[in-house]
Amino acid sequence: MTTDNVLGRIEVSPTAVATIAANAVTQAYGVVGLAGRNAAEQFVSQLTGDVPRGVEVRFVDNTVVIDLYVIVEYGTRIVSVAHSVQNLVKFNVEKALDLPVASVNVHVQDLRISDPQA
Repeated sequence: MTTDNVLGRIEVSPTAVATIAANAVTQAYGVVGLAGRNAAEQFVSQLTGDVPRGVEVRFVDNTVVIDLYVIVEYGTRIVSVAHSVQNLVKFNVEKALDLPVASVNVHVQDLRISDPQA
């Protein structure tokens, strides 16, 4: 995303937006973490410790489209968790960038049981 004004140009990379979105996702109740889109991406992200893994950002017609690949806590209501993630990410990205978010697509990649005794 690039914005021009009288002082010059402001350019925000998709990676920066992905970091904002990834941090917002971690605040959502029921989300255990982010996952790669496929097994190869998950393996590489674990090796590199890449923060915005599981987040894909595209700029379309001066709006942001975000795809999130999440791991949800087993036993939570998946639809409610996904709606919460959508709202948190949309709010945080729009607040930081002052640019409308067209859509936040949540892809639940896995469920995780935190306490096997429960």
